[in-house]
Amino acid sequence: MSEVTMQQWLEAAAELATKTGEIALRSYRKGIAVDLKRDRSPVTEADRSAERFAREWIATRFPDHGVLGEEYGETNPDARYRWCIDPIDGTRSFIAGVPLWGTLIALCEGTKVLAGAAAYPALGESIAAANGEGCWADGVRCAVSTVDSLDRATVLSTSLTFRHRPHRRDGWMELASRSNTARTWGDCYGYLLVATGRAEVMVDSVMMPWDAAPFVPIITEAGGVIVDYKGQDAAFGDGSIATNAALASVAHELLGVSRS
Repeated sequence: MSEVTMQQWLEAAAELATKTGEIALRSYRKGIAVDLKRDRSPVTEADRSAERFAREWIATRFPDHGVLGEEYGETNPDARYRWCIDPIDGTRSFIAGVPLWGTLIALCEGTKVLAGAAAYPALGESIAAANGEGCWADGVRCAVSTVDSLDRATVLSTSLTFRHRPHRRDGWMELASRSNTARTWGDCYGYLLVATGRAEVMVDSVMMPWDAAPFVPIITEAGGVIVDYKGQDAAFGDGSIATNAALASVAHELLGVSRS
């Protein structure tokens, strides 16, 4: 197989996110049964069937690649390339009939994310990026906002309770109190808003690789900054904070991001 270009990786990630999201959409608002995982988080057959589709798609086109998925774990872990899959990010929204869920795909080489894509089937939106190829929302190149003052900023978080990392809640509350607008348009939808300039900060105190990795190239190629709470790469890190470039420093300070 000839060497794949970064543009081709971008196209592959975008195609896989779109097609996997279409599988999930078939069950949206259909009263699908809900199960609970060991960590008490919800899962549906829509999650499982969408991830099975994605794995089959990868196996057909890239049989030597590895896969790390939320529902079925890791296969071929020693492969040079590895796909991260979250078939439905925002399952609680999906179950409730709220359209702010999405399908997330990332292609990694080791721990370096080469391309990332997110499809939002219930909203009819999509976004994808690859290193050096820009960030594209619905086929149009996009960028983070230039807002440089918190009193004009919209800041977002998946959770207000920070139940799994309660020590991080105070930083979020301080950030929220100084902002113009604070909302919980969370999960993957918040990152879309930052990358397209409709919000300035998105905060998640806990993330898994399949949640975070897709947004590393998306936010970066849109001109923003995305780090974990240790100030390091968010793809396989400790939480995730995505910002436009202008507010990165102040947001990191208020949220208690470690400085390396």
